[in-house]
Amino acid sequence: MNRVDKWIWTAQWKAKNLVKDFFYNEEGDVNIVSMVVLIGIAVLLAVIFKNNIKDLLDVLFKAISGNAEKAVS
Repeated sequence: MNRVDKWIWTAQWKAKNLVKDFFYNEEGDVNIVSMVVLIGIAVLLAVIFKNNIKDLLDVLFKAISGNAEKAVS
């Protein structure tokens, strides 16, 4: 086997392994699934506590606007 044949064989072997790794590597799948689950949980909590969140935001914005009016006058 001469140098060129060896180089071609090595290049083919590397290309084959790269393609195999591309199709069988599942590192990103776990991250995507976990992100979807976390977003689902956040949406579910927002729906469950919708009224409590609305009341909290109303109180906060009233306090902010009251303090802003005092600061301006």
